[in-house]
Amino acid sequence: MKKWNYLLVGVGFLQSCYIQKGKKQESVQKPNFLIIYTDDVGYGDLSSFGGKIPTPHLDFLANNGVKHLRAYATAATSTPSRFSLLTGEYAWRKKGRGVVAGDAKALIPAGRQTVASVMKKAGYRTAIVGKWHLGLGGGDGPEWNANISNSPMDIGFDYNFIMPSTSDRVPIVLMEGRRIVNLDPNDPIQVSYKQKIGDWPTGRENPEMLRLKPSHGHDMTIVNGISRIGYQYGGKSALFRDEDLADQFVEKSIQFIQKNKEESFFLMLNTNDIHVPRMPHERFQGKSGYGLRGDAILSLDESVGRLTQFLKDENLLGNTIIIFSSDNGPVLDDGYQDQAKELLGEHNPWQGLRGGKYSSYEAGTRVPMFIYWQNHIQPKVSYNLISQVDLLANLAAFTHQNFDENQSPDTQNQWEAWLGNNSTGRDYVVQEALRLNMSLTDGRYKYIEATERPAKVAWETGIETGLSKDEQLYDLKLDPQEKNNIALENPALVAKFKQILAEEKGVK
Repeated sequence: MKKWNYLLVGVGFLQSCYIQKGKKQESVQKPNFLIIYTDDVGYGDLSSFGGKIPTPHLDFLANNGVKHLRAYATAATSTPSRFSLLTGEYAWRKKGRGVVAGDAKALIPAGRQTVASVMKKAGYRTAIVGKWHLGLGGGDGPEWNANISNSPMDIGFDYNFIMPSTSDRVPIVLMEGRRIVNLDPNDPIQVSYKQKIGDWPTGRENPEMLRLKPSHGHDMTIVNGISRIGYQYGGKSALFRDEDLADQFVEKSIQFIQKNKEESFFLMLNTNDIHVPRMPHERFQGKSGYGLRGDAILSLDESVGRLTQFLKDENLLGNTIIIFSSDNGPVLDDGYQDQAKELLGEHNPWQGLRGGKYSSYEAGTRVPMFIYWQNHIQPKVSYNLISQVDLLANLAAFTHQNFDENQSPDTQNQWEAWLGNNSTGRDYVVQEALRLNMSLTDGRYKYIEATERPAKVAWETGIETGLSKDEQLYDLKLDPQEKNNIALENPALVAKFKQILAEEKGVK
């Protein structure tokens, strides 16, 4: 595995440069960072990546920055991708880091090294706004009705305004700092993923109360006319309205930037869009022509537009590096009857790739990504091999911070490749699909290990897992849709990739 060395790289010289003005020297403020991490956005969901739904604000940034066409999340599902992005360690190295329930304990223990702690050490004000889905609290999980321990504030974030889990998992609340927002102490929150608690209606028992019906699962506690995964009772005053989430996240992001604009800031905006239940604000509903999923893409684009316009109005855009990507590939039916399939039309979220969310195939982890830095990055398209796990090492190098490689064993300094400079990026990218099935690609070939696990997801939506009892090898240059398994004809290549994967699994 490659190790980065502690050197001044690329445009990182701006971190310590000075401007000579007569006899005075004025320090140049360190560039700000805005990380926009979206949910279930596919390789072809942005119009700048070939999508049919207009995304003008995102397109402006992508087309005027480095647009990456071979960028990968580390996993085809949410929690493990988010874990790797923050920690610089593949989630699969330890059990229990798959998609977690809404009442799960914190996967990242207090004091653990993260991108946020590295940036805080570098003098940045740090914040995360939006989806979390990495667990909270100690061994018994979060104490919803008190100060919540093992929160983002314990791993390097100065501020957080988060949705603790996902919008389809209880509790349907928001958290600021260590407390649940608007919680009435006389109406405490109770959560269970084992059995029904209290007398709140459920989708299973009261389907007549639903305005968005489940297609599979998602039939437990009803909140806002939508049934969720898990049971919640209490905390009525703290419940969020799905339609308002995008606006709330943008507003809290703007407030953080406004408060810290005289300092350098590092802000992660983890959008709820376009995860299920797709229920964007009323001003977007019916506007895309592609159903609620398409409407959620419009909402996402407006959120980015509002943020970038605010940065521009405050004269901050020119000194802010914007990194955009997604946690995994696209999915249509992910639990609700929202007509994502029926109204897809000519829009192709996969852009010709096979698979999608949950899958070992390319569309499971190959995601849209771009980096925008006004006046510092020239517009270009990059085919460098990129992995999100490298965010920590990249920003550590950029800000001249050392970090503990034992805590973050998988992150590499690939900043020049991320900037689209003369580099090929990683030698290979390791990927995790549903049920911990592993694959890797060197950019030309894709290897998927053999397994006895099923080729379709268990919830009867026809989603391909990419799993097979046979080893799989695909030539992505000649066969980007992964239709022709060439493993039998190329035993040497298969042996090479198996050895690499075995060595990766051996790294602690």
